[in-house]
Amino acid sequence: MHKDLRGTHLSKKAFDNNEISTTLGDPHAYYEWDTGMGIGRFLQGLKEGRIWGTHCDTCKRTVTPPRVFCELCFSKNITWRELKTTGTVNTFSLCYVNWDATLIKEPHISAVIEVDGTSPRVGFLHLLNEVDPQKVCIGMKVEAVFKDEKERMGDITDIKYWRPL
Repeated sequence: MHKDLRGTHLSKKAFDNNEISTTLGDPHAYYEWDTGMGIGRFLQGLKEGRIWGTHCDTCKRTVTPPRVFCELCFSKNITWRELKTTGTVNTFSLCYVNWDATLIKEPHISAVIEVDGTSPRVGFLHLLNEVDPQKVCIGMKVEAVFKDEKERMGDITDIKYWRPL
């Protein structure tokens, strides 16, 4: 369904005849954002080689990445917990296409990792490595492989990947 939108429609002819004004340059537009209390502490933990989660003292659920309130019961009655750097593959995908849509022979293996110490079905998406793609399976026990301490920036990529235990 086509909706008539307000504004000036640009035509191929206008582009071909250089009727469209453009300016090239670097606007030097830099920005920063606040990660907040939950994700900020989680990312700082990754920089330190640790994984943080939060435990809801009301409904007894433990999650990572952490939340500042429980999204199930909406309680703010949470406790911070340092979790293990091990986990279990909940689901995975073998991807034979690179980020730029080129085909690759060895797949990227993305997986949802349930970090040990969290409630069932709580995890985050990351990469698996050091494993034969044909041997990856749901339920596989894995451990986080962190970047060298000097290379960590406080990003999710401070965990380079997860590998089988």
